[in-house]
Amino acid sequence: MSRDTQKGGTNADGSKSAMYCSQCYQNWKFTRPDLTLDGMKDIVRGKMREMGFPGFLAGLFTRNIPKLKRWKGTA
Repeated sequence: MSRDTQKGGTNADGSKSAMYCSQCYQNWKFTRPDLTLDGMKDIVRGKMREMGFPGFLAGLFTRNIPKLKRWKGTA
């Protein structure tokens, strides 16, 4: 969340979400509700490569995505 320019998404009452970023979550809803776990992993890998991370590190950072609340039980 520290790199999120909006410091988090927004909950139903307009407060900031401590769990989801502004790219993923607005007005108490996911911005891309149809996004799959594999799709999220692809996005993260791509963004990391854009930032100059080697492919193997990008892959390592996606390993924990299935443990996040949104993705638990979807693997």
